[in-house]
Amino acid sequence: MSAPARVFEALGDPVRRRVLELLHAAGEQPAGALVAALQAEARLSQPAVSQHLRVLREAGLVRVRPEGTRRLYAVDDAGVDAARAWLDRFADTFAQPLDALETELARGRRERRREGVSRRAGAAAPGRASGA
Repeated sequence: MSAPARVFEALGDPVRRRVLELLHAAGEQPAGALVAALQAEARLSQPAVSQHLRVLREAGLVRVRPEGTRRLYAVDDAGVDAARAWLDRFADTFAQPLDALETELARGRRERRREGVSRRAGAAAPGRASGA
């Protein structure tokens, strides 16, 4: 399986996305703190959280370092950057249609303004004629 495939497969699970959110918000965390947070939110067991952490680590999205008897987890910026770089290849695919949409929206706004000015001018003209 390719690296991008592993990353996006890992991100396909809402629990793993939540782990990344927790690590992003709080920085490096011991596995026990992640287990406690996820048990409170989703009633996950310690082995289930460990499995999610393993998948994230193997996908390159988190890194782990031992500290005494604890294992500390953090978001792996290199893995996130690699996923972003892969997605950036498609940016033009999405940007061009969005640019065209913005052009059409601007054109519509201009036309509505012109129509509004024309209607106001047309409505004011009879008033001037009757007051003369």
